[in-house]
Amino acid sequence: MSEIDSRLLSNEDNVETTKPPTPVTRFIDFSFDVLQQIALGAAFFVIFYMFIISPNQVKGSSMYPTFHDKEYILTDKISFKLRDIHRGEVIILQSPDNPDVDFIKRVVALPGERVMIRDGKVYVNDTQLDEQYINVETPTFINGFMLEGEEKTVPEGNYFVLGDNRPGSADSREYGFIPRDHVIGRVLYRYFPLSRAGMINDPHYSLTQ
Repeated sequence: MSEIDSRLLSNEDNVETTKPPTPVTRFIDFSFDVLQQIALGAAFFVIFYMFIISPNQVKGSSMYPTFHDKEYILTDKISFKLRDIHRGEVIILQSPDNPDVDFIKRVVALPGERVMIRDGKVYVNDTQLDEQYINVETPTFINGFMLEGEEKTVPEGNYFVLGDNRPGSADSREYGFIPRDHVIGRVLYRYFPLSRAGMINDPHYSLTQ
C-alpha cells in the first residue's frame, strides 16, 4: 500500500506547468507557418509550370484561323514524354534559329513518312491530306527547304510541321524537319478570349496516325 502511495505522490510531484504563449511567440509561430505554406506553394507552382502545364500567348497569325493573335493557351508538357506525337496535333516548339523563341505549328508528317506539296496540296505517303481546318492552299517558297512537287522522307526522331495560315507561316517548308527534342508540348486548351475558350481538338485523317 505504501508503494502505491509513493508512486502517486511521485507523479504529482513531476507534474509540469507551462506558461501560455506570449503574443510575440504566437506571431512568430504564425509567420513561420505562413512562410512554410508559401514556400510549398511556390515549389509546387514551379514544378507544375516547368514540367506539366504552362501558359503561352499566341503572337502573329501563322496559325489563323485556328488561333488568333494575342490568344492565350495552355501547353501540356507531359503527354509527349509518355506517348508518341500524333499527326494533326498543334504543338509548341523551339525556333530552329533561336531556342529562346517558341513557335506554334501543326504536325503534318511523322518519322519515316514521305511528304510532298504539289499544286497547293499536301501529300503524305502519296495520299492527299484532307485538311478541313484550313481554307487556303499550301504554297512552297523559292529557295525553301520544300520545293514544288519534291518528295522528302521525314527522318527518324523528326517531324514535318506547318502553320494553318499557309501563305503566312514560316515552318518546315522553310527551315526543314523539327527534331523531337525541339518539341516543348502540345496545345491543350485556349482560355482567352472567353468567347473562344475550350479544349483543342485534334483532326482525324484517313491516314494511319
